[in-house]
Amino acid sequence: MKHFLRMLVQVCLYFYCKCLWRCLKFVVRKLTGRCELQRICYSTKPGAGRTMKIETSLRSSKNKLLQSSISVHPDAIEKTIDAIMDLKRINPDVNPQLGVSLQACLLQIVGYRNLIAEVEKLRREPYDSEDPRHEEMLLKLWKCLKPDSPLEARISKQWCEIGFQGDDPKTDFRGMGLLGLYNLLYLAERDASAAQQILSDSLQPKYREVTKEDLSKCSKAEWEKKKFDKAIGYSFAIVGINITDLAYNLLVSGALKTHFYNVAPEAPTLSHFQQTFCYLMHEFHKFWIDEDPLDIMEFNRVREKFHKRILKQLQNPDMALCPHFAASESLINL
Repeated sequence: MKHFLRMLVQVCLYFYCKCLWRCLKFVVRKLTGRCELQRICYSTKPGAGRTMKIETSLRSSKNKLLQSSISVHPDAIEKTIDAIMDLKRINPDVNPQLGVSLQACLLQIVGYRNLIAEVEKLRREPYDSEDPRHEEMLLKLWKCLKPDSPLEARISKQWCEIGFQGDDPKTDFRGMGLLGLYNLLYLAERDASAAQQILSDSLQPKYREVTKEDLSKCSKAEWEKKKFDKAIGYSFAIVGINITDLAYNLLVSGALKTHFYNVAPEAPTLSHFQQTFCYLMHEFHKFWIDEDPLDIMEFNRVREKFHKRILKQLQNPDMALCPHFAASESLINL
């Protein structure tokens, strides 16, 4: 009985709040002479803050035209905005800036959805060693990372030198499909010196000085074994695939909306996603060094801690993960 009453109270509270909110919106519109979309566009600066409010308003609307506007084809956005202006009885000649602002927001919203679909398609496409295009990309990855070391054979233990687990990298792409290879190659091509430096660092053993605190946690014999442990580094390619998985989950969960809506003035593209991957690789590498793990067995712990840090950063509506790619300055403040 108590459970039923609790449920009844929650349902009543929900409908009460919903009706109260709609009444409040009606009153505010009458007082200001502006609909919710106008108020958002005129009171919020361009970027994630504005676009996410517009997206929430459209999605929660009772009107089917407004609900469906966040999933239209990019080519139909202009027509959709005209329909919204008609629905809201807004004169475009009197409010010309509103249409421009809505168009920018819808391009970002629709573009984000399309980016998820594009990334998902790459993730689902398995690496095929019979496909010349796939093989060409893989061999190019080797040349970018090891320009002075020719690959002796396609199936070779040399692949371990750039962080694959065995003599044929195709088995390591099972989780992320071609998306993992696309990201690794993008990093190796677009930021070759940084990629080679991260690879070099990941292969280096780390010497550890013995402190009293360290000795109190384990015996001196155990420490002697650990301080020269070469597993303190990590497998570059495997970590790259793992960080691809992290970036993918941030994208699909919607966490990257904050970043992309601040970085892309219009629709975010695959290049924006790959730039974000590069940033995450750089930051994870620094984070790994700062965390100073005892061995590779701590990878999941460090990764999870890094993931939480990125999520916390993305809660800031003004956040752009890679500021040097930011386009927020070119956004028109309407």
